[in-house]
Order: sequence, then structure tokens, then C-alpha cells
Amino acid sequence: MNQARSIRWNLSAGAARPNPQGSFRYASINVTQQYLLRNEPPVMINGERRATLNGISYSPPETPLRLADQYTVKGVYTLDFPTRPLKGSPKLARSVINGTYRGFMEIIFQNNDTNVQTYHMDGYAFFVVGMDYGEWTEDSRGTYNKGDGVARCTTQVFPGAWTAILVSLDNVGIWNVRAQNLDTWYLGQEVYVRVVNPEDTNKTELPIPGNALYCGLLQKYQKEQVPHHRVKSSSGIIYAEGKFVILMLFLVAIATFT
Repeated sequence: MNQARSIRWNLSAGAARPNPQGSFRYASINVTQQYLLRNEPPVMINGERRATLNGISYSPPETPLRLADQYTVKGVYTLDFPTRPLKGSPKLARSVINGTYRGFMEIIFQNNDTNVQTYHMDGYAFFVVGMDYGEWTEDSRGTYNKGDGVARCTTQVFPGAWTAILVSLDNVGIWNVRAQNLDTWYLGQEVYVRVVNPEDTNKTELPIPGNALYCGLLQKYQKEQVPHHRVKSSSGIIYAEGKFVILMLFLVAIATFT
């Protein structure tokens, strides 16, 4: 724990420093959303061994989440992931965190298991601002590192302990937050954060790629997929043209000196 806490950003080195734009002033940004994500040892749900966050074991739908948004397909998932652990029996659900675009989110990972947990967040780098043993409380914020926390996309959570992160939600999409342990990830120890830009005239997300896979309720939009070995890559064409040019220069040299 002490070693993990000692990893800090060297703000006095010759790299980026605190500036008016606020690159390293995360402590002065108002938190707009807060989630405490608690994991526990695997449990049985409907006769199956499952892993949970806040009492919810994520069950992936057949229809991709972001494509469901793009095509306005209802009922694929719900935007009701709890901000605190649920009371009562754990359950299977397709519950997603409704993130606010350009908001600032505080996430506390509470590890009530006996193994070290590692969590990864797609699409973002977050600041690790605190960790300690025991249950996280509101008073735990007084121990946060408010100046030189390291920005990363993966962090550890020790057994019987918590880790707190701060993340700026400036990247549009639906992003996975998951346990890096493949067993518990497969068993449902994950959640998605949905971040949508409400501005119609200032879109910051790339269009759907041409080779996107459509399945579930959107299967009718699926296009024929061309196997990679049948596609002539631009690098392959350039390589072949380069070999041809070298061969021609070689033949010209032979003709010149013979």
C-alpha cells in the first residue's frame, strides 16, 4: 500500500507543469457524479457462479450497446446502475452508468474480497487520488492526493481496501470498466459508462466503421465481411511497387555498363 501511494507525478521535472488550463489541477474541479463500486467474492445467481459490482452481475446483450444507441433500439440496456451497493440479493442485469458529457466523475473501488483486484477503464486516463484499508467513507476524501496523482487507465485495489479515482468525461462513447482478472470479468464483474454529446452541431465521435459487426436486433444491417487475406493492403501494394522500381533500376544499370 505504501509503495503504491508513493507513485506520484514529478511536477518539477522538465515535462508538463501546472498551468492555467488545469492539466494537473484536478482537485479544484467540481465533482459532478460519484459512484462507489463494491466487489465481493463470487456468488450464485440463478444457479450459476457469478461476480458482481454493487450487487449487479453484468449480462451482455446480443445487440452492441453503442449500435443500439445509434439506431435508437430500445430495451437493450438500462441507465440505472446504482451509485451505491444494492441491498438485497445480487442479480443479473444490463445496467449502464449514465455519465455526463464533460462532467467530472469520482469512482471509488471497494474491494471486499480476499484477493487483489485490478480495474481498467477503456477510453480514458484517470487520476488515482487515494487508497486505504477499510471501508470508504465521506471523510476518506481528506486523505486524497490533491496535487500530483498519476494519470493512468488501470489501478489496483488491495483486499479489504479501497481506491479512489477522478476522471474527466470528455470522450464520447460507451466505455467498459472491468476487473482485469479474466475469470471474474467473464463472470460479470464489469460495467459500462455511457457518455453522449448532446450537441448536434459539435459532434466529437467518429462515424461507424464500414466493417462494424451487426448482431442481435441489428443483424439485418450486417454487410458481407471480406476476409483479411483477400484484402490487398496499401502497405503490400507499396512494397510490391518498390520492388518493381528497384528491379527496373537494376536492369537500366546493367544496360548502361554492358
